Amino acid sequence: MYQNKQNIIVKLQKENCPRLALTLGDPAGIGIEVILKALADPEVSQNCDVTVVGNRDLLVQTYDQLNLAENLAALANPDSLKVVDVELNKSIADEIVTGIGNGASGAASFAYMEYAIAQTLAGEFDGIVTAPIAKSAWKAAGYDYPGQTELLAEKSGVERYGMLFVARSPYTGWTLRTLLATTHIPLRQVADTLTPQLLTKKLDLLVECLQQDFGISKPRIAIAGLNPHSGEQGQLGREELDWLIPWIHQEQQKRPYLQLNGPIPPDTMWVKPGQAWYGGSSTHHPADAYLALYHDQGLIPVKLMAFDRAVNTSIGLPFVRTSPDHGTAFDIAGKGVANSTSMKAAIQLAAELASVRRARN
Repeated sequence: MYQNKQNIIVKLQKENCPRLALTLGDPAGIGIEVILKALADPEVSQNCDVTVVGNRDLLVQTYDQLNLAENLAALANPDSLKVVDVELNKSIADEIVTGIGNGASGAASFAYMEYAIAQTLAGEFDGIVTAPIAKSAWKAAGYDYPGQTELLAEKSGVERYGMLFVARSPYTGWTLRTLLATTHIPLRQVADTLTPQLLTKKLDLLVECLQQDFGISKPRIAIAGLNPHSGEQGQLGREELDWLIPWIHQEQQKRPYLQLNGPIPPDTMWVKPGQAWYGGSSTHHPADAYLALYHDQGLIPVKLMAFDRAVNTSIGLPFVRTSPDHGTAFDIAGKGVANSTSMKAAIQLAAELASVRRARN
């Protein structure tokens, strides 16, 4: 009787939990491994209802292969998981080889994403957690997207979107949040792509996210400079003087409830976040979020501090989407050594954010 009552309670809790679609990513990479490792921890999915979107046969094959490895971390048995089989052409399935990203693995990962997006937009899921894909494999399969974020935005019909990286320090509990103003573009294009209009869109997104998803009503936001020393009064570049500093002043006047700091020289902007992350100083006053102007400016410090636990969060979409902040790691796929910490964090953050949205609606 007691056990039945407990089962009913657990079932009711699951019914009220956010529903997450968890895509396998590139099946030739470490996505399946980190998913099986993450879902083996009962705490990861205790506050959400997870459905794996991919292929059960590939899950089982990887599970069986990994179980041959020595000193392997616990794996979730595919038989215990909710799985949606996305049908693949046999010729594609036959060409998927662990450790080798190709057009077949790219076609498979693209199909998983398309299914998850369509079902989430239809209301079947509250959010999507995506395992890593290889952009080169997508291109080999005929899909020319800079990344998953751009596909998500296109399918969702949104023009305002961004990549926010979130990580919680295991040392201090402080949360690092970093938004990229530009993402997957060549470095030589960054200065021409950055404009006051683009930064206003990104700032709008960041403020909305901080207020609605993280409950920070009056956020403090640090904004990086573009050039070394933020241009050194025009000696090392004029973007700061010509438009970035006037833009920050204008936005501060428009938004008196914000505290905008910048442009901060890129080589010193990450000192206070580092102190907050590692607990190395009692006098640090970190910002609630950091706006980096280009990919490496934001992600080198994020990966230095939080490589195994940072989460890529797409903001501006009509649903929650998170992803671990690492790649497919074809070189270690199938060896049982992949770290699932970032995947665990991605699932848990998606559950938190989706719960906030459900409560608000």
